[in-house]
Amino acid sequence: MIFDDTPCALGEGALWHSDLNALIWFDILSRRMYLKPLDGTRRHWDFDDHVSAAGIVDADRLIVASSRALMLFDLRDGSRQDLTPLEADNPVTRSNDGRADPQGGFWIGTMGLNAEEGAGSIWRFHRGELCKLFGDITITNAICFAPSGDAACFTDTAKGVIMRVRLDADGWPVGEAEPFIDLRAEGLNPDGAVMDAEGGLWSAQWGASRVARYDAQGRFDRAVMLPAAHVSCPAIGGPELDTLFATSATQGMDSPGPHDGCTFAVPLDGKGQAEHRVILG
Repeated sequence: MIFDDTPCALGEGALWHSDLNALIWFDILSRRMYLKPLDGTRRHWDFDDHVSAAGIVDADRLIVASSRALMLFDLRDGSRQDLTPLEADNPVTRSNDGRADPQGGFWIGTMGLNAEEGAGSIWRFHRGELCKLFGDITITNAICFAPSGDAACFTDTAKGVIMRVRLDADGWPVGEAEPFIDLRAEGLNPDGAVMDAEGGLWSAQWGASRVARYDAQGRFDRAVMLPAAHVSCPAIGGPELDTLFATSATQGMDSPGPHDGCTFAVPLDGKGQAEHRVILG
């Protein structure tokens, strides 16, 4: 069940890179990105700013979100090039959850460094341009996309409701976002999320030691329990896209348990989507 026992203060941004047969994830508070192949040695890179999420450009390059920019990162030599500022003039915020969409865009959420109320936004980087999609969000999370490419989900963890919005053929939101999965009655905190090949949404739930699956209609299906309190972000990967990975965190814990902050891997009886690629221009 434990894929990597490196304890992360705030593990996030789990991403399966099929070209490398490897999982990528971040420790936001340590300003570090990890990469670990299924059959290889873990590597890491350190950054000057908080880094939180990535999208795959090609076999060797990622788009990486930091607290001030979206950058092009080369896994071969660790070189990095800023592509566009990301709230660089706002010292209050940093990047948080993000994922590539089926149309080649990259959605990235921001939030306050101390989760200041309403300080965050969700942006889309598409063919070289960065556009703001949604604002007044406290903790941006759960950015994921239907396999059909016609819908996106996201949440403000502080509100406890995962929202769903329709997308046009180019991947832009159409109309207003609507409630899709309401977790308030259960007192659950939706963190990162990913959709599988059937349109089921896998939601990491901070404080609940689990990743829960909801079907394409938003109905609870099942939960995978993990030995960490703060499960933060899922990914579905492996050679057959049938393994659930999940990061976790020790943030906010006075006495972390032995597996808090670790990254996990659990076999699934279903299939995930291959991660989409970011088109730069």
